[in-house]
Amino acid sequence: MAVMITDECIVCDACATECPVAAILDEKNEKNPQDYKYYVKPEACVECVGHSDSPRCAEACPTEGAIVWDMPYITEYESYFLDGQESGKYSIRVHNKKGLMLPSIKEQPYNELIVMNQRQSHENVTTF
Repeated sequence: MAVMITDECIVCDACATECPVAAILDEKNEKNPQDYKYYVKPEACVECVGHSDSPRCAEACPTEGAIVWDMPYITEYESYFLDGQESGKYSIRVHNKKGLMLPSIKEQPYNELIVMNQRQSHENVTTF
């Protein structure tokens, strides 16, 4: 994943329309484990790498603190995402043949300039 939406989300829909890979689900989507705010699918988010210089969802969001950094969706953090899946924090897609789409199945690109302590503390995404 690379970014996540916090409880600061005001459900305005500004972020979802900006996502180039359709990784953001609205609060009514049955695959969204958060039924009161928008949700970023960790197995789909590419942090806009290859699309934009910074996450377009954060550029569009009018609410400070609603979009924060999360851990990169790579095999090194697979247990982090698996624990999140088991606790209900994430709702990672289950593929018919491949099973749970964890990073070992398909890693996602991420901005390597964002240091891990920013990601671990879920700092606000700021545009570059």
